[in-house]
Amino acid sequence: MNQIKNKKGEIIAIKPKFNWKEWLIENALVVVIILMCIYTAVVANNFVSFNNLKNILANVSVRFIIALGVSGCLIIRGTDLSAGRIVGITAVTTAILLQRPDAPGVLYPSVAGSPILVTLLVAMGVGLMFGLFNGLVIAKLHVPPFIATLGTQIAIYGLNMMLSKNQPIGSLNTTFSKFGAQGIKLGAVYIPYIAFIALAVGVFMYMLYRFTLYGKHMYAIGGNEIAAEVSGVNTTKSKIVIFTLAGALYGLAGFLLTAKTGSAAVSAGTGYELEAIAAATIGGVSTAGGVGKVTGILVGVLVFELLKTCLQFLGITPEMTNVFQGLVIVIAVALDIRKTMRRR
Repeated sequence: MNQIKNKKGEIIAIKPKFNWKEWLIENALVVVIILMCIYTAVVANNFVSFNNLKNILANVSVRFIIALGVSGCLIIRGTDLSAGRIVGITAVTTAILLQRPDAPGVLYPSVAGSPILVTLLVAMGVGLMFGLFNGLVIAKLHVPPFIATLGTQIAIYGLNMMLSKNQPIGSLNTTFSKFGAQGIKLGAVYIPYIAFIALAVGVFMYMLYRFTLYGKHMYAIGGNEIAAEVSGVNTTKSKIVIFTLAGALYGLAGFLLTAKTGSAAVSAGTGYELEAIAAATIGGVSTAGGVGKVTGILVGVLVFELLKTCLQFLGITPEMTNVFQGLVIVIAVALDIRKTMRRR
C-alpha cells in the first residue's frame, strides 16, 4: 500500500499498490492476442502490410457499429441475440434496393435502382423497427432479453430467407460498390470511407453515453434498476429507446456491410452478435451491467478482429478458427464475472 500524505505529513489516503499479477489475469486475452500478433508478424508474410491494415480497418468498422448497439443492451443487464440477423436482413434489403435495374436476374425490378440515401434510410428504418419490437417485448411484456431477442433472431432469419428467396444478390449500384471498396490515402496508409463513418458513430455514441440523460439513465438501470426507478428514471421508456437505437445501428452496419462486400445473401451477419458481445466484454462492458465505455468497445473489437486475422495468416482452418473464437467468448465472460466478483 502507498500512503498519500498532506503537507503536514498526515496520512490522508492509502493507495493500493499496483498488482501486476491481477492486471495480467484480468487482461489475459489482450496480452495473449498482442503476443500472437507479434508472432504472426514474424512468421507470416504480408501480415504487416498496408493492404492488411486496410482490410482490418474495414472489418473493424462494421463490427464496431454492431458492438456499440449491443453494448447498451449489455450495460442495462440485457443482451441482444438478434443483432446479427438484423444486420443480415438490412444487408439484403440494401442489396435489393441497390441492384442495377439493367442487370440480369434482378430480384425485385420494381424497387431496383433506388437512390443510395433512400436505401440508407430504409435500412436503418428496418433495423429500428426490429429494435423497437425487441424493446417493447422486453420493457412492456417483461420477457427476458435472452428469450425475446432469441425469438426475434429466429423469426428474422425466416423473413430474410423469404425476402432474399435464398439467392445471393449482386450487380449493385456501381457508385455504392466503389464507396465500400475505396477510401482516402493518407501517405502510404489507405483508410476506407466506412472507417470514417464508424469513427463518427463512435464519437456520437461517446457523447451520448457520457454527457446525456440517455447515458445516465442507461448506467443507472444497469447498476440497480429498482433504485433507478425509485429515483425517477422511466426504465420502461429507457429500455425501449436503447433497443431501438441498437436496431438503427444494426441497420447502418448492414448497409455498410453490403457496401464492403458488394453483395448480400441470407447468411450475411451470421454470428456477428456473438462477436459483438465478446468484443464488448473484452473491452470492459460488464455482463453484470452498469459498466462500459465506447473507447473500450473499440479496443475489444480491434482485439477480436486481430485474433481472427492472426489465425487466418497462421493457416488455421475455418473450423478451428470457430473453436478458438468460441473459447475466447467463454474466457471473456469468465474474466468479466471474475472482475465483477472482485468489485463486490
